[in-house]
Amino acid sequence: MREMPMSKQREVVLGVDSSTQSTKVEVVDLETGENCAEGRAPHTGANVQDPRDWWSALSAAVRMCVDDSMLVRGIAVGGLQHGLVTLDRAGEVVRPAPLWNNVESAEDAEALNRQADFVAAVGSRLVASFTISKLAHFARTGPADLARVHSICLPHDYVTYRLTGNLVSDRSDASGTGWFSSVDNQIRRDLLELAAGKEAADRIKVPQVLGPAEVAGHLTAEAAVELELPAGITVGPGAGDNAAAALGIGATSSELVISLGTSGVAYAVSDIPTYDRTGEVAGFADATGRFLPLSCTINCTRVLNAFAQLFDISIQDALDRAGEVPAGANGLLLSPYLEGERTPNLPHASGSLAGLSHANLSQGSIIRAAVDAVAASLAYANHALVRLGVEKSLVTLVGGGSLHPTWQHAIADATGLPVQVRSGGDHAARGAAIQIAAIVREESLASLVERWRPPVAAEVQPDEGNLPAFRMDERVALIEQARHPD
Repeated sequence: MREMPMSKQREVVLGVDSSTQSTKVEVVDLETGENCAEGRAPHTGANVQDPRDWWSALSAAVRMCVDDSMLVRGIAVGGLQHGLVTLDRAGEVVRPAPLWNNVESAEDAEALNRQADFVAAVGSRLVASFTISKLAHFARTGPADLARVHSICLPHDYVTYRLTGNLVSDRSDASGTGWFSSVDNQIRRDLLELAAGKEAADRIKVPQVLGPAEVAGHLTAEAAVELELPAGITVGPGAGDNAAAALGIGATSSELVISLGTSGVAYAVSDIPTYDRTGEVAGFADATGRFLPLSCTINCTRVLNAFAQLFDISIQDALDRAGEVPAGANGLLLSPYLEGERTPNLPHASGSLAGLSHANLSQGSIIRAAVDAVAASLAYANHALVRLGVEKSLVTLVGGGSLHPTWQHAIADATGLPVQVRSGGDHAARGAAIQIAAIVREESLASLVERWRPPVAAEVQPDEGNLPAFRMDERVALIEQARHPD
């Protein structure tokens, strides 16, 4: 643990974004909300990961950005949703965790949907991403390992557990499990029984679900040594990554948030829950006590990254080249389902590239086709939200892809909506930092989110003439064909 010098230190809080690809830590000034420093450490990026790697990455990222000039007062964690972490009685990992983008439990999800009305019970129709689907798959394929499981939790819950020794979650992340109702704020043991059997459902511990202003615990002496932080600092309840990002940008009910990361996500803050029987919109909760209707795609920036790797160019170069090609990719049409898909629910789909000719067989056109495909998928996700009455007139773009003009223009053109990007670093990590800052300051989270809302850094207007280039009708027809191949 760091020795504290006698000179006055800057009081800060730490916000963590534990994502598919990496752990990011934002150091935020407790008085001003200014971002002071950032640390980052990679994960494997695979769709099954060892939770202990997230802890190692957190330790590395914290050491990278915290120095002796800082007095850390608290920490909170935002994390990727849905992953199934299984722990034995000693708190050790039983099996590596299947993540949100692992689709092995697709059949288990459908089996559970046949047994119960999950839309009515928890606000969402199950797909392979949901944690309870993964639990059912675990129980079906590994009954001996299930007998060793003492508790189950989500990725952000696991990191909080390592910080505090307490098995807790928050309402936003718990709403993606499939066993928690964010309307009634109740854990549904009857649904757990459908997934894992009565004995396991009665025996296995699940995290206590905390409110946004509740304390998850305090940093243990052991964790303090590993992270080189002061023991006893306050730990917040944290949140799912999208709910945390909503805090980080100060999202209001008037805007649509689109996240460009490993996943592509469209969501909005809402005062009322949604219930979508198609399963294209999940009825999640946000991190303030409200709701967060959300539509998520598995195939997002990694589609472009795959082509950049194929052509042996950097992601920056790939986006620059795509930006030089007009929307429509000179006639190419890419179906981007390189890892199956969640929205639409096509877990076994694969990608395709149509319309090849001598005229468009070039790096730029192919990479542009990838950009168009991702933007069209997110426009499809927005249409799903609009179908439920969640219709907005402005997009706030977040995530790793949000900073490049090629993505900004593609999202604006595909959705037909103006796009803005806010500063503030990693928004999910910043949102977690704002949450713990509100707790430490004993201040309303809503007021702090509003006061610390980062300024707009970029704005893009849609080019309405480009909308037909995304060929949405053709893409929807291909989706229907994939759903009903016979």
